Amino acid sequence: MRTASRFAIVIVALLVVLGGIFGYTFYRFGQMQKQFSQPQPPATIEATTAKSTTWVQSIKAVGSVTAVNGIEVANEVAGVIKELRFESGDRVEKGDVLLTMDSATDEAALRTTRAEAKLAEQQFKRTANLLPKKAISQAEYDEAQANLEAANARVKESEATLEKKVIKAPFAGVLGLRLVDQGQYLGVGTPIVEINMLDPIYVDYTISEKDLANVDVGYDVEATVAALPGETFKGKVSAINSSISPETRTVRVRATLRNPDRELRPGMFATVQTVRPAERDVVTLPRTAISFNTYGDFVYVLKKNDDGQLVTERRSVETGATRDGRVEVTKNLEAGERVVATALLRLRAGQAVEITKDDDAPAKDDNSGEEASN
Repeated sequence: MRTASRFAIVIVALLVVLGGIFGYTFYRFGQMQKQFSQPQPPATIEATTAKSTTWVQSIKAVGSVTAVNGIEVANEVAGVIKELRFESGDRVEKGDVLLTMDSATDEAALRTTRAEAKLAEQQFKRTANLLPKKAISQAEYDEAQANLEAANARVKESEATLEKKVIKAPFAGVLGLRLVDQGQYLGVGTPIVEINMLDPIYVDYTISEKDLANVDVGYDVEATVAALPGETFKGKVSAINSSISPETRTVRVRATLRNPDRELRPGMFATVQTVRPAERDVVTLPRTAISFNTYGDFVYVLKKNDDGQLVTERRSVETGATRDGRVEVTKNLEAGERVVATALLRLRAGQAVEITKDDDAPAKDDNSGEEASN
């Protein structure tokens, strides 16, 4: 009996404890339901208005800066450098001498060929005087004439070889780093220095084949480079490739830019805007007012519900060009509609909101208080 009594007491105690736990749990659950059933306070947001404006049509692309003329100067004949006449980074004009090579052997060879040419000329004159007198045959006359022409050709060959011992700038431009030293032996084709024509300068870029009809020679171009933030270089489309790449379905375009200060250098990465000589009306929003994702772009439009409270309406939109921090909205949004300007990720459709800042609200005059006090 004592065992049964103790067992009954333990069961009663467990039931009391479990009942208390379950009772407290149901009480907390009821309190939470009551809390969640209460209306949430409106979320604070910043608002902006879709604006209608006129944009000049343009196509944005990326490309590389390329010199109009740019080569690596090399020698055509072997030799030892006798005199260097340039330094790295010099500006040169067409025909300026960059270096000379030792030419003593070539000068001696030229003197020899000139002497041979003089002798051949004298022999030809004697032969020419004897031919009318029938003192020589026609064959001897022709041989003397051929010897003279061959001797003159050897003179010109020696002069050309001697001239190649003087390396000159092929065009006006800016030199790169000097790659050779005084007294160095140069084998044929040894790189000496890079030279680039920097003004004007090209920028080569590619556009999609669907944009080909919107680009033509003579259209204005604006280019920017990361190395020179805030600067815009202007020019015009100078050429369009005659074929489209079958791999990428793009076409290569070349524009010529003004570069008077020689700030642009070949190889720079450039962002290019090709501007069409036409305007169109567009509806735009700040970039922060649009959520861009793989499932489609959307905005939160501000509407009033049946109770007159301001709420959000999620609306899918289609976007176009981007310019100066604003994005063109091509579909599902009208000019004048107000939308949430920032922090879209913390909102949901149908959520009550309260505007704390409106981008289109008139600015307050900071001097109004002073004027009133005066």
